[in-house]
Amino acid sequence: MSVVQQIKKNTAKAIASLYHIELAEENILINATKPEFEGDYTIVLFAFVKQLKKNPEQLGNELGEYLIKENASLFTAYNVIKGFLNVTLSNSYWLNFLSTNYNNTNFGIKQNTNEKVMVEYSSPNTNKPLHLGHLRNNFLGWSIAEILKANGNEIVKTCVVNDRGIHICKSMVAWKLFGNNETPQTTHKKGDHLVGDYYVKFNDVYKKEVEEIIATGKTKEQAEKEAPIMLAAQQMLVDWETGKPDVIELWKQMNSWVYKGFDETYKKIGSNFDKIYYESKTYLLGKDLVKQGLEKNVFYKKEDNSVWIDLTKDGLDEKVVQRKDGTSVYITQDIGLAEQRQKEYNAKQSIYVVGDEQNYHFKVLKLICQKLDLPSADGIYHLSYGMVELPTGKMKSREGTVVDADDLITEMINIAKHKTEELGKVKDFAEDELAELYNTIGLGALKFFLLRVDPKKKMIFNPEESIDFHGFTGPFIQYTHARIKSILRKITDNKQQIENSTFSHLFPLEKKLIIELETFPAIITEAATEHDPSKLAIYTFTIAQTFNSFYSQHSISNAENEEKKQLRLQLAVLTAQVLKTGMNLLGINVPERM
Repeated sequence: MSVVQQIKKNTAKAIASLYHIELAEENILINATKPEFEGDYTIVLFAFVKQLKKNPEQLGNELGEYLIKENASLFTAYNVIKGFLNVTLSNSYWLNFLSTNYNNTNFGIKQNTNEKVMVEYSSPNTNKPLHLGHLRNNFLGWSIAEILKANGNEIVKTCVVNDRGIHICKSMVAWKLFGNNETPQTTHKKGDHLVGDYYVKFNDVYKKEVEEIIATGKTKEQAEKEAPIMLAAQQMLVDWETGKPDVIELWKQMNSWVYKGFDETYKKIGSNFDKIYYESKTYLLGKDLVKQGLEKNVFYKKEDNSVWIDLTKDGLDEKVVQRKDGTSVYITQDIGLAEQRQKEYNAKQSIYVVGDEQNYHFKVLKLICQKLDLPSADGIYHLSYGMVELPTGKMKSREGTVVDADDLITEMINIAKHKTEELGKVKDFAEDELAELYNTIGLGALKFFLLRVDPKKKMIFNPEESIDFHGFTGPFIQYTHARIKSILRKITDNKQQIENSTFSHLFPLEKKLIIELETFPAIITEAATEHDPSKLAIYTFTIAQTFNSFYSQHSISNAENEEKKQLRLQLAVLTAQVLKTGMNLLGINVPERM
Protein backbone atom coordinates (compact mmCIF):
# COMPACT_ATOMS: atom_id res chain seq x y z
CA MET A 1 0.00 0.00 0.00
CA SER A 2 1.41 3.42 -0.97
CA VAL A 3 1.90 6.13 1.63
CA VAL A 4 -0.91 8.20 0.08
CA GLN A 5 -3.28 5.24 0.39
CA GLN A 6 -2.23 4.79 4.01
CA ILE A 7 -2.89 8.47 4.77
CA LYS A 8 -6.32 8.25 3.12
CA LYS A 9 -7.16 5.11 5.08
CA ASN A 10 -6.08 6.64 8.39
CA THR A 11 -7.93 9.89 7.65
CA ALA A 12 -11.16 8.04 6.85
CA LYS A 13 -10.75 6.01 10.05
CA ALA A 14 -10.14 9.21 12.07
CA ILE A 15 -13.27 10.90 10.68
CA ALA A 16 -15.37 7.80 11.38
CA SER A 17 -14.06 7.62 14.96
CA LEU A 18 -14.31 11.34 15.75
CA TYR A 19 -17.50 12.29 13.93
CA HIS A 20 -19.25 8.98 13.20
CA ILE A 21 -19.37 9.67 9.48
CA GLU A 22 -18.17 7.18 6.88
CA LEU A 23 -16.19 8.75 4.05
CA ALA A 24 -15.00 6.87 0.98
CA GLU A 25 -11.19 6.88 0.90
CA GLU A 26 -11.14 7.80 -2.80
CA ASN A 27 -12.94 11.07 -1.95
CA ILE A 28 -10.15 12.22 0.36
CA LEU A 29 -7.68 14.42 -1.51
CA ILE A 30 -3.99 14.14 -0.60
CA ASN A 31 -1.25 16.29 -2.14
CA ALA A 32 2.48 16.58 -1.63
CA THR A 33 3.04 19.48 0.78
CA LYS A 34 4.28 22.63 -0.95
CA PRO A 35 7.97 23.37 -0.30
CA GLU A 36 7.22 26.61 1.58
CA PHE A 37 5.30 24.74 4.31
CA GLU A 38 6.37 22.16 6.87
CA GLY A 39 5.19 18.62 6.23
CA ASP A 40 5.40 15.77 3.76
CA TYR A 41 1.77 15.43 2.65
CA THR A 42 -1.29 17.67 2.78
CA ILE A 43 -4.85 16.55 3.52
CA VAL A 44 -7.32 18.92 1.82
CA LEU A 45 -10.12 19.61 4.32
CA PHE A 46 -12.56 21.72 2.27
CA ALA A 47 -14.26 18.71 0.66
CA PHE A 48 -15.83 17.61 3.95
CA VAL A 49 -15.93 20.77 6.10
CA LYS A 50 -19.59 21.37 5.29
CA GLN A 51 -20.61 17.75 5.88
CA LEU A 52 -18.86 17.65 9.26
CA LYS A 53 -20.08 21.15 10.23
CA LYS A 54 -16.64 22.18 11.43
CA ASN A 55 -14.52 25.17 10.57
CA PRO A 56 -11.30 24.15 8.75
CA GLU A 57 -8.96 25.20 11.56
CA GLN A 58 -10.82 23.23 14.23
CA LEU A 59 -11.25 20.20 11.96
CA GLY A 60 -7.55 20.21 11.03
CA ASN A 61 -6.37 20.35 14.62
CA GLU A 62 -8.74 17.59 15.77
CA LEU A 63 -7.72 15.32 12.90
CA GLY A 64 -4.03 16.08 13.37
CA GLU A 65 -4.14 15.27 17.09
CA TYR A 66 -5.99 12.02 16.40
CA LEU A 67 -3.59 10.88 13.65
CA ILE A 68 -0.50 11.42 15.80
CA LYS A 69 -2.07 9.80 18.86
CA GLU A 70 -3.38 6.72 17.05
CA ASN A 71 -0.59 6.32 14.44
CA ALA A 72 2.60 7.46 16.13
CA SER A 73 4.67 5.07 14.01
CA LEU A 74 3.47 6.87 10.85
CA PHE A 75 2.79 10.50 11.83
CA THR A 76 5.11 12.66 13.95
CA ALA A 77 3.84 16.24 13.46
CA TYR A 78 1.13 18.34 11.85
CA ASN A 79 0.16 21.94 11.14
CA VAL A 80 -2.99 23.56 9.77
CA ILE A 81 -2.90 26.37 7.23
CA LYS A 82 -6.14 27.79 5.78
CA GLY A 83 -8.06 24.55 5.41
CA PHE A 84 -5.05 22.33 4.68
CA LEU A 85 -3.73 19.78 7.16
CA ASN A 86 0.00 19.22 6.59
CA VAL A 87 1.35 16.02 8.15
CA THR A 88 4.93 14.92 8.68
CA LEU A 89 5.72 11.21 8.44
CA SER A 90 8.22 9.50 10.70
CA ASN A 91 11.75 8.88 9.46
CA SER A 92 11.34 5.25 10.53
CA TYR A 93 8.55 4.87 7.97
CA TRP A 94 10.80 6.15 5.16
CA LEU A 95 13.77 4.07 6.29
CA ASN A 96 11.62 0.96 6.42
CA PHE A 97 10.30 1.70 2.91
CA LEU A 98 13.85 2.10 1.62
CA SER A 99 15.27 -1.03 3.24
CA THR A 100 12.28 -3.08 2.01
CA ASN A 101 12.42 -1.91 -1.61
CA TYR A 102 15.94 -0.80 -2.50
CA ASN A 103 16.94 -4.19 -3.89
CA ASN A 104 13.61 -4.94 -5.59
CA THR A 105 14.19 -5.00 -9.35
CA ASN A 106 10.41 -5.15 -9.90
CA PHE A 107 9.66 -2.10 -7.76
CA GLY A 108 6.68 -0.28 -9.29
CA ILE A 109 5.59 -3.21 -11.49
CA LYS A 110 2.18 -4.69 -10.70
CA GLN A 111 1.26 -8.35 -10.97
CA ASN A 112 -0.65 -9.45 -14.07
CA THR A 113 -4.41 -9.06 -13.65
CA ASN A 114 -5.14 -10.90 -16.93
CA GLU A 115 -7.10 -7.88 -18.17
CA LYS A 116 -6.35 -7.75 -21.89
CA VAL A 117 -5.71 -4.45 -23.67
CA MET A 118 -5.02 -4.08 -27.38
CA VAL A 119 -2.84 -1.20 -28.57
CA GLU A 120 -2.79 -0.35 -32.28
CA TYR A 121 -0.01 1.90 -33.49
CA SER A 122 2.29 2.71 -36.42
CA SER A 123 -0.26 2.05 -39.25
CA PRO A 124 2.06 3.00 -42.13
CA ASN A 125 1.23 3.34 -45.82
CA THR A 126 3.23 1.20 -48.22
CA ASN A 127 3.89 4.07 -50.60
CA LYS A 128 6.57 5.75 -48.49
CA PRO A 129 9.11 5.15 -45.71
CA LEU A 130 8.47 5.94 -42.06
CA HIS A 131 9.02 9.58 -41.12
CA LEU A 132 9.24 11.77 -38.02
CA GLY A 133 5.45 11.69 -37.50
CA HIS A 134 5.52 7.89 -37.56
CA LEU A 135 8.25 7.95 -34.91
CA ARG A 136 6.07 9.86 -32.44
CA ASN A 137 3.27 7.39 -33.17
CA ASN A 138 5.50 4.33 -32.70
CA PHE A 139 7.12 5.63 -29.53
CA LEU A 140 3.75 6.55 -28.02
CA GLY A 141 2.15 3.24 -28.93
CA TRP A 142 5.03 1.07 -27.78
CA SER A 143 5.50 3.01 -24.56
CA ILE A 144 1.84 3.10 -23.53
CA ALA A 145 1.65 -0.65 -24.19
CA GLU A 146 4.62 -1.25 -21.87
CA ILE A 147 3.26 1.13 -19.21
CA LEU A 148 -0.10 -0.67 -19.27
CA LYS A 149 1.73 -4.00 -19.01
CA ALA A 150 3.67 -2.68 -15.98
CA ASN A 151 0.30 -1.70 -14.50
CA GLY A 152 -0.84 -5.33 -14.61
CA ASN A 153 -2.53 -5.62 -18.00
CA GLU A 154 -1.99 -8.30 -20.63
CA ILE A 155 -1.02 -6.47 -23.83
CA VAL A 156 -1.57 -7.21 -27.51
CA LYS A 157 0.38 -4.87 -29.81
CA THR A 158 -1.13 -4.54 -33.26
CA CYS A 159 -0.48 -2.67 -36.47
CA VAL A 160 -2.75 -2.06 -39.47
CA VAL A 161 -0.79 -1.60 -42.69
CA ASN A 162 -2.47 0.56 -45.32
CA ASP A 163 -1.34 -1.48 -48.33
CA ARG A 164 -4.07 -0.65 -50.86
CA GLY A 165 -5.73 2.36 -52.43
CA ILE A 166 -4.98 5.16 -54.85
CA HIS A 167 -1.85 6.33 -52.99
CA ILE A 168 -0.26 2.89 -53.41
CA CYS A 169 -1.15 2.89 -57.11
CA LYS A 170 0.56 6.27 -57.57
CA SER A 171 3.94 4.81 -56.61
CA MET A 172 3.27 1.76 -58.79
CA VAL A 173 2.39 3.83 -61.87
CA ALA A 174 5.43 6.08 -61.45
CA TRP A 175 7.72 3.06 -61.12
CA LYS A 176 6.22 1.46 -64.27
CA LEU A 177 6.68 4.69 -66.25
CA PHE A 178 10.07 5.80 -64.99
CA GLY A 179 11.64 2.95 -63.00
CA ASN A 180 13.52 1.09 -65.72
CA ASN A 181 13.03 -2.08 -63.64
CA GLU A 182 15.28 -0.82 -60.86
CA THR A 183 15.10 -2.60 -57.50
CA PRO A 184 16.49 -2.09 -54.01
CA GLN A 185 19.32 -4.45 -54.97
CA THR A 186 20.28 -2.61 -58.17
CA THR A 187 20.05 0.85 -56.54
CA HIS A 188 21.50 -0.19 -53.14
CA LYS A 189 18.59 1.64 -51.57
CA LYS A 190 16.16 0.54 -48.86
CA GLY A 191 12.93 -0.67 -50.45
CA ASP A 192 10.65 1.75 -48.62
CA HIS A 193 12.87 4.65 -49.71
CA LEU A 194 12.84 3.49 -53.31
CA VAL A 195 9.04 3.23 -53.42
CA GLY A 196 8.72 6.57 -51.61
CA ASP A 197 10.87 8.22 -54.28
CA TYR A 198 8.33 7.14 -56.90
CA TYR A 199 5.46 8.54 -54.85
CA VAL A 200 7.22 11.92 -54.93
CA LYS A 201 7.98 11.41 -58.65
CA PHE A 202 4.29 10.81 -59.33
CA ASN A 203 3.36 14.08 -57.67
CA ASP A 204 6.03 16.02 -59.56
CA VAL A 205 4.81 14.66 -62.92
CA TYR A 206 1.17 15.17 -61.92
CA LYS A 207 1.72 18.85 -61.08
CA LYS A 208 3.53 19.38 -64.38
CA GLU A 209 0.72 17.71 -66.38
CA VAL A 210 -1.93 19.77 -64.56
CA GLU A 211 -0.06 22.98 -65.41
CA GLU A 212 0.19 21.96 -69.08
CA ILE A 213 -3.56 21.21 -69.29
CA ILE A 214 -4.44 24.52 -67.59
CA ALA A 215 -2.30 26.26 -70.23
CA THR A 216 -4.68 24.91 -72.90
CA GLY A 217 -7.54 26.87 -71.33
CA LYS A 218 -9.09 24.34 -68.98
CA THR A 219 -9.82 24.93 -65.30
CA LYS A 220 -7.61 23.58 -62.55
CA GLU A 221 -10.38 21.22 -61.49
CA GLN A 222 -10.70 19.83 -65.02
CA ALA A 223 -6.93 19.54 -65.37
CA GLU A 224 -6.60 17.59 -62.10
CA LYS A 225 -9.21 15.11 -63.33
CA GLU A 226 -7.76 14.73 -66.82
CA ALA A 227 -4.03 14.49 -66.05
CA PRO A 228 -2.87 11.27 -67.78
CA ILE A 229 -0.81 9.99 -64.85
CA MET A 230 -3.77 10.37 -62.46
CA LEU A 231 -6.05 8.53 -64.90
CA ALA A 232 -3.43 5.76 -65.07
CA ALA A 233 -3.36 5.48 -61.26
CA GLN A 234 -7.15 5.32 -61.09
CA GLN A 235 -7.20 2.59 -63.75
CA MET A 236 -4.55 0.67 -61.85
CA LEU A 237 -6.74 0.77 -58.72
CA VAL A 238 -9.64 -0.67 -60.74
CA ASP A 239 -7.33 -3.36 -62.13
CA TRP A 240 -6.12 -4.20 -58.61
CA GLU A 241 -9.69 -4.52 -57.32
CA THR A 242 -10.59 -6.85 -60.20
CA GLY A 243 -7.45 -8.91 -59.55
CA LYS A 244 -5.57 -8.26 -62.81
CA PRO A 245 -2.53 -10.62 -62.53
CA ASP A 246 0.25 -8.27 -63.65
CA VAL A 247 -1.00 -5.48 -61.37
CA ILE A 248 -1.29 -7.83 -58.39
CA GLU A 249 2.22 -9.14 -59.08
CA LEU A 250 3.69 -5.60 -59.20
CA TRP A 251 1.75 -4.66 -56.05
CA LYS A 252 3.13 -7.68 -54.17
CA GLN A 253 6.67 -7.02 -55.38
CA MET A 254 6.76 -3.33 -54.43
CA ASN A 255 5.05 -3.97 -51.09
CA SER A 256 7.63 -6.66 -50.28
CA TRP A 257 10.38 -4.07 -50.80
CA VAL A 258 8.61 -1.71 -48.42
CA TYR A 259 8.01 -4.36 -45.75
CA LYS A 260 11.68 -5.27 -45.69
CA GLY A 261 12.53 -1.58 -45.29
CA PHE A 262 9.95 -1.14 -42.52
CA ASP A 263 11.36 -4.15 -40.66
CA GLU A 264 14.83 -2.62 -40.67
CA THR A 265 13.50 0.65 -39.26
CA TYR A 266 11.34 -1.07 -36.65
CA LYS A 267 14.37 -3.05 -35.51
CA LYS A 268 16.39 0.16 -35.16
CA ILE A 269 13.76 1.90 -33.03
CA GLY A 270 12.66 -1.18 -31.05
CA SER A 271 9.05 -1.36 -32.28
CA ASN A 272 7.40 -4.75 -32.41
CA PHE A 273 3.90 -6.15 -32.92
CA ASP A 274 2.05 -9.28 -31.84
CA LYS A 275 -0.28 -9.12 -34.85
CA ILE A 276 -0.17 -7.19 -38.12
CA TYR A 277 -3.36 -6.62 -40.12
CA TYR A 278 -3.33 -5.64 -43.78
CA GLU A 279 -5.98 -3.38 -45.24
CA SER A 280 -5.99 -5.46 -48.43
CA LYS A 281 -7.38 -8.30 -46.29
CA THR A 282 -9.69 -6.23 -44.08
CA TYR A 283 -11.24 -3.68 -46.45
CA LEU A 284 -14.24 -5.90 -47.15
CA LEU A 285 -14.99 -6.36 -43.44
CA GLY A 286 -18.09 -4.70 -42.04
CA LYS A 287 -20.55 -5.47 -44.84
CA ASP A 288 -22.44 -7.95 -42.67
CA LEU A 289 -22.63 -5.34 -39.92
CA VAL A 290 -24.13 -2.85 -42.38
CA LYS A 291 -26.85 -5.42 -43.13
CA GLN A 292 -27.46 -5.97 -39.41
CA GLY A 293 -27.56 -2.21 -38.84
CA LEU A 294 -30.23 -1.82 -41.51
CA GLU A 295 -32.30 -4.56 -39.88
CA LYS A 296 -31.99 -2.84 -36.48
CA ASN A 297 -32.80 0.57 -38.02
CA VAL A 298 -29.42 1.89 -36.89
CA PHE A 299 -28.65 2.63 -40.56
CA TYR A 300 -30.92 3.76 -43.37
CA LYS A 301 -30.72 3.50 -47.15
CA LYS A 302 -31.00 6.47 -49.51
CA GLU A 303 -32.64 6.40 -52.94
CA ASP A 304 -29.28 5.94 -54.66
CA ASN A 305 -28.78 2.73 -52.59
CA SER A 306 -26.05 4.20 -50.36
CA VAL A 307 -26.32 3.40 -46.63
CA TRP A 308 -26.05 6.07 -43.93
CA ILE A 309 -26.35 6.70 -40.20
CA ASP A 310 -27.85 9.87 -38.74
CA LEU A 311 -25.81 11.05 -35.76
CA THR A 312 -27.21 14.59 -35.59
CA LYS A 313 -28.99 13.86 -32.29
CA ASP A 314 -25.58 12.91 -30.89
CA GLY A 315 -24.11 16.26 -31.89
CA LEU A 316 -22.40 14.92 -35.02
CA ASP A 317 -23.73 14.64 -38.59
CA GLU A 318 -24.87 12.07 -41.13
CA LYS A 319 -22.24 9.53 -42.10
CA VAL A 320 -22.11 7.19 -45.10
CA VAL A 321 -21.22 3.58 -44.16
CA GLN A 322 -21.61 1.99 -47.60
CA ARG A 323 -21.38 3.60 -51.04
CA LYS A 324 -24.15 3.31 -53.61
CA ASP A 325 -22.11 0.70 -55.52
CA GLY A 326 -22.01 -1.48 -52.38
CA THR A 327 -18.34 -0.83 -51.52
CA SER A 328 -17.13 -0.10 -48.01
CA VAL A 329 -15.75 3.17 -46.69
CA TYR A 330 -13.00 3.47 -44.05
CA ILE A 331 -15.42 3.65 -41.13
CA THR A 332 -17.09 0.40 -42.24
CA GLN A 333 -13.74 -1.39 -42.40
CA ASP A 334 -12.86 -0.13 -38.92
CA ILE A 335 -16.19 -1.35 -37.53
CA GLY A 336 -15.63 -4.77 -39.08
CA LEU A 337 -12.03 -4.97 -37.88
CA ALA A 338 -13.07 -3.92 -34.35
CA GLU A 339 -15.53 -6.84 -34.27
CA GLN A 340 -12.99 -9.31 -35.72
CA ARG A 341 -10.30 -8.34 -33.22
CA GLN A 342 -12.76 -8.58 -30.34
CA LYS A 343 -13.55 -12.16 -31.38
CA GLU A 344 -9.83 -12.94 -31.66
CA TYR A 345 -8.60 -11.42 -28.42
CA ASN A 346 -11.61 -10.36 -26.30
CA ALA A 347 -9.74 -7.28 -25.08
CA LYS A 348 -11.31 -5.08 -22.42
CA GLN A 349 -9.94 -2.00 -24.15
CA SER A 350 -8.73 -1.21 -27.67
CA ILE A 351 -6.43 1.79 -27.87
CA TYR A 352 -5.95 3.42 -31.28
CA VAL A 353 -2.80 5.57 -31.43
CA VAL A 354 -3.72 7.94 -34.26
CA GLY A 355 -3.09 11.65 -34.90
CA ASP A 356 -5.60 14.27 -33.80
CA GLU A 357 -6.77 14.92 -37.36
CA GLN A 358 -8.79 11.70 -36.90
CA ASN A 359 -10.58 12.80 -33.69
CA TYR A 360 -13.94 13.01 -35.43
CA HIS A 361 -13.50 9.61 -37.12
CA PHE A 362 -13.00 7.85 -33.81
CA LYS A 363 -15.96 9.60 -32.17
CA VAL A 364 -18.10 8.26 -35.01
CA LEU A 365 -16.52 4.78 -34.84
CA LYS A 366 -17.22 4.39 -31.13
CA LEU A 367 -20.75 5.74 -31.43
CA ILE A 368 -21.67 3.44 -34.32
CA CYS A 369 -20.23 0.40 -32.54
CA GLN A 370 -22.26 1.31 -29.44
CA LYS A 371 -25.46 1.67 -31.47
CA LEU A 372 -24.78 -1.74 -33.05
CA ASP A 373 -24.32 -3.18 -29.52
CA LEU A 374 -20.90 -4.57 -30.41
CA PRO A 375 -18.99 -6.01 -27.41
CA SER A 376 -15.93 -3.98 -28.39
CA ALA A 377 -17.73 -0.61 -28.37
CA ASP A 378 -17.20 0.74 -24.86
CA GLY A 379 -13.53 -0.27 -24.87
CA ILE A 380 -12.65 1.84 -27.92
CA TYR A 381 -10.20 4.57 -26.90
CA HIS A 382 -8.54 7.02 -29.27
CA LEU A 383 -5.08 8.01 -27.99
CA SER A 384 -5.03 11.24 -29.96
CA TYR A 385 -1.76 13.07 -30.40
CA GLY A 386 -0.62 16.31 -31.97
CA MET A 387 1.50 16.55 -35.06
CA VAL A 388 5.27 16.93 -34.93
CA GLU A 389 6.61 19.93 -36.76
CA LEU A 390 10.10 21.19 -37.46
CA PRO A 391 11.39 24.67 -36.69
CA THR A 392 10.86 25.28 -40.43
CA GLY A 393 7.19 24.19 -40.37
CA LYS A 394 5.00 21.26 -41.44
CA MET A 395 6.15 18.25 -43.44
CA LYS A 396 4.51 16.99 -46.66
CA SER A 397 5.11 13.46 -47.97
CA ARG A 398 4.02 14.07 -51.55
CA GLU A 399 6.40 17.01 -51.87
CA GLY A 400 9.28 15.08 -50.36
CA THR A 401 9.68 17.51 -47.46
CA VAL A 402 9.24 14.99 -44.64
CA VAL A 403 12.02 14.09 -42.25
CA ASP A 404 12.83 10.49 -43.04
CA ALA A 405 12.99 8.28 -39.93
CA ASP A 406 16.16 6.46 -40.99
CA ASP A 407 17.95 9.70 -41.85
CA LEU A 408 16.89 11.26 -38.55
CA ILE A 409 18.10 8.24 -36.53
CA THR A 410 21.49 8.44 -38.28
CA GLU A 411 21.68 12.17 -37.58
CA MET A 412 20.81 11.65 -33.90
CA ILE A 413 23.52 9.01 -33.50
CA ASN A 414 26.05 11.32 -35.15
CA ILE A 415 25.07 14.21 -32.86
CA ALA A 416 25.38 11.86 -29.86
CA LYS A 417 28.86 10.89 -31.04
CA HIS A 418 29.92 14.52 -31.47
CA LYS A 419 28.53 15.66 -28.08
CA THR A 420 30.03 12.67 -26.23
CA GLU A 421 33.45 13.12 -27.80
CA GLU A 422 33.37 16.80 -26.78
CA LEU A 423 33.09 15.68 -23.15
CA GLY A 424 36.16 13.46 -23.61
CA LYS A 425 35.16 10.73 -21.15
CA VAL A 426 35.12 7.68 -23.41
CA LYS A 427 38.80 7.16 -24.23
CA ASP A 428 38.88 3.74 -22.60
CA PHE A 429 35.86 2.43 -24.58
CA ALA A 430 36.30 -0.20 -27.29
CA GLU A 431 34.99 0.62 -30.78
CA ASP A 432 31.97 -1.67 -30.49
CA GLU A 433 31.16 -0.21 -27.05
CA LEU A 434 31.30 3.30 -28.48
CA ALA A 435 29.01 2.38 -31.38
CA GLU A 436 26.47 0.92 -28.95
CA LEU A 437 26.78 3.93 -26.64
CA TYR A 438 26.19 6.47 -29.43
CA ASN A 439 23.19 4.47 -30.60
CA THR A 440 21.81 4.32 -27.05
CA ILE A 441 22.26 8.05 -26.48
CA GLY A 442 20.99 9.12 -29.91
CA LEU A 443 17.85 6.98 -29.82
CA GLY A 444 17.30 7.79 -26.15
CA ALA A 445 17.41 11.51 -26.91
CA LEU A 446 14.99 11.11 -29.81
CA LYS A 447 12.47 9.00 -27.90
CA PHE A 448 12.58 11.09 -24.74
CA PHE A 449 12.12 14.36 -26.65
CA LEU A 450 9.07 12.99 -28.47
CA LEU A 451 7.57 11.42 -25.31
CA ARG A 452 8.21 14.16 -22.77
CA VAL A 453 5.35 16.26 -24.18
CA ASP A 454 1.68 15.57 -23.40
CA PRO A 455 0.50 13.51 -26.42
CA LYS A 456 -2.42 15.88 -27.03
CA LYS A 457 -0.09 18.79 -27.73
CA LYS A 458 1.58 19.63 -31.00
CA MET A 459 5.32 19.86 -30.76
CA ILE A 460 8.38 21.17 -32.57
CA PHE A 461 11.31 18.78 -32.80
CA ASN A 462 14.84 20.13 -32.61
CA PRO A 463 17.58 17.44 -32.84
CA GLU A 464 20.34 19.57 -31.27
CA GLU A 465 18.16 20.56 -28.30
CA SER A 466 17.20 16.93 -27.64
CA ILE A 467 20.82 15.91 -26.91
CA ASP A 468 21.84 18.05 -23.97
CA PHE A 469 23.57 16.37 -21.05
CA HIS A 470 22.33 19.08 -18.67
CA GLY A 471 18.75 19.80 -19.78
CA PHE A 472 15.30 18.15 -19.74
CA THR A 473 16.53 15.32 -21.98
CA GLY A 474 17.07 11.60 -22.19
CA PRO A 475 20.89 11.89 -22.15
CA PHE A 476 20.74 13.79 -18.82
CA ILE A 477 18.86 10.88 -17.23
CA GLN A 478 21.10 8.31 -18.94
CA TYR A 479 24.17 10.12 -17.65
CA THR A 480 22.73 10.21 -14.11
CA HIS A 481 22.11 6.45 -14.22
CA ALA A 482 25.64 5.79 -15.48
CA ARG A 483 27.02 8.11 -12.78
CA ILE A 484 25.21 6.16 -10.04
CA LYS A 485 26.45 2.86 -11.46
CA SER A 486 30.01 4.21 -11.45
CA ILE A 487 29.64 5.27 -7.80
CA LEU A 488 28.31 1.85 -6.84
CA ARG A 489 31.11 0.04 -8.71
CA LYS A 490 33.78 2.04 -6.93
CA ILE A 491 32.29 1.41 -3.48
CA THR A 492 31.12 -2.18 -3.83
CA ASP A 493 33.91 -3.61 -6.00
CA ASN A 494 35.25 -5.26 -2.87
CA LYS A 495 31.94 -7.22 -2.66
CA GLN A 496 30.88 -5.18 0.36
CA GLN A 497 27.33 -6.12 1.37
CA ILE A 498 24.82 -3.27 1.55
CA GLU A 499 23.15 -3.43 4.93
CA ASN A 500 20.01 -1.90 6.40
CA SER A 501 20.55 1.36 8.22
CA THR A 502 19.01 2.14 11.63
CA PHE A 503 20.20 5.73 11.51
CA SER A 504 17.11 7.75 12.46
CA HIS A 505 18.14 11.19 11.20
CA LEU A 506 17.51 12.12 7.57
CA PHE A 507 18.92 15.21 5.91
CA PRO A 508 16.32 17.15 3.82
CA LEU A 509 17.64 15.97 0.43
CA GLU A 510 17.88 12.36 1.62
CA LYS A 511 14.26 12.49 2.71
CA LYS A 512 13.14 14.31 -0.43
CA LEU A 513 14.70 11.63 -2.63
CA ILE A 514 13.10 8.79 -0.64
CA ILE A 515 9.67 10.48 -0.81
CA GLU A 516 9.95 10.94 -4.59
CA LEU A 517 11.11 7.34 -5.14
CA GLU A 518 8.16 6.03 -3.11
CA THR A 519 5.72 7.58 -5.62
CA PHE A 520 7.08 5.56 -8.59
CA PRO A 521 4.30 2.91 -8.60
CA ALA A 522 1.67 5.66 -8.43
CA ILE A 523 3.28 7.48 -11.39
CA ILE A 524 3.14 4.30 -13.49
CA THR A 525 -0.55 3.93 -12.60
CA GLU A 526 -1.22 7.58 -13.45
CA ALA A 527 0.57 7.29 -16.81
CA ALA A 528 -1.44 4.13 -17.59
CA THR A 529 -4.78 5.60 -16.52
CA GLU A 530 -4.26 8.82 -18.48
CA HIS A 531 -2.55 7.06 -21.42
CA ASP A 532 0.26 9.60 -21.11
CA PRO A 533 3.95 8.54 -21.15
CA SER A 534 4.99 12.17 -20.52
CA LYS A 535 4.02 11.67 -16.85
CA LEU A 536 6.75 9.05 -16.62
CA ALA A 537 9.26 11.12 -18.62
CA ILE A 538 8.81 14.13 -16.33
CA TYR A 539 9.06 11.89 -13.25
CA THR A 540 12.32 10.21 -14.29
CA PHE A 541 13.83 13.62 -15.03
CA THR A 542 12.76 14.89 -11.59
CA ILE A 543 14.32 11.84 -9.89
CA ALA A 544 17.59 12.40 -11.78
CA GLN A 545 17.60 16.07 -10.76
CA THR A 546 16.93 15.27 -7.11
CA PHE A 547 19.63 12.61 -7.00
CA ASN A 548 22.21 15.00 -8.46
CA SER A 549 21.26 17.67 -5.91
CA PHE A 550 21.49 15.10 -3.12
CA TYR A 551 24.86 13.77 -4.28
CA SER A 552 26.33 17.25 -4.69
CA GLN A 553 25.80 17.80 -0.95
CA HIS A 554 26.19 14.34 0.55
CA SER A 555 29.08 11.99 -0.13
CA ILE A 556 28.40 8.27 -0.22
CA SER A 557 31.91 6.84 -0.02
CA ASN A 558 32.98 9.41 2.61
CA ALA A 559 29.74 9.50 4.57
CA GLU A 560 29.75 10.74 8.19
CA ASN A 561 29.60 7.17 9.47
CA GLU A 562 29.00 3.62 8.27
CA GLU A 563 25.25 3.72 8.83
CA LYS A 564 24.91 6.86 6.73
CA LYS A 565 26.99 5.21 4.04
CA GLN A 566 24.66 2.20 3.98
CA LEU A 567 21.61 4.46 3.83
CA ARG A 568 22.99 6.38 0.86
CA LEU A 569 24.05 3.20 -0.90
CA GLN A 570 20.45 1.99 -0.64
CA LEU A 571 19.25 5.34 -1.99
CA ALA A 572 21.66 5.09 -4.93
CA VAL A 573 20.66 1.50 -5.74
CA LEU A 574 16.91 2.28 -5.70
CA THR A 575 17.38 5.49 -7.70
CA ALA A 576 19.31 3.63 -10.41
CA GLN A 577 16.64 0.92 -10.52
CA VAL A 578 13.79 3.44 -10.81
CA LEU A 579 15.59 5.36 -13.56
CA LYS A 580 16.25 2.14 -15.46
CA THR A 581 12.67 0.84 -15.14
CA GLY A 582 11.14 4.23 -15.93
CA MET A 583 13.28 4.78 -19.01
CA ASN A 584 12.77 1.19 -20.20
CA LEU A 585 9.01 1.78 -20.09
CA LEU A 586 9.63 4.67 -22.48
CA GLY A 587 11.60 2.33 -24.74
CA ILE A 588 14.92 3.89 -23.72
CA ASN A 589 18.02 1.98 -22.63
CA VAL A 590 20.29 3.36 -19.91
CA PRO A 591 24.02 2.61 -20.14
CA GLU A 592 26.07 1.25 -17.26
CA ARG A 593 28.76 3.78 -18.07
CA MET A 594 29.20 6.76 -20.37
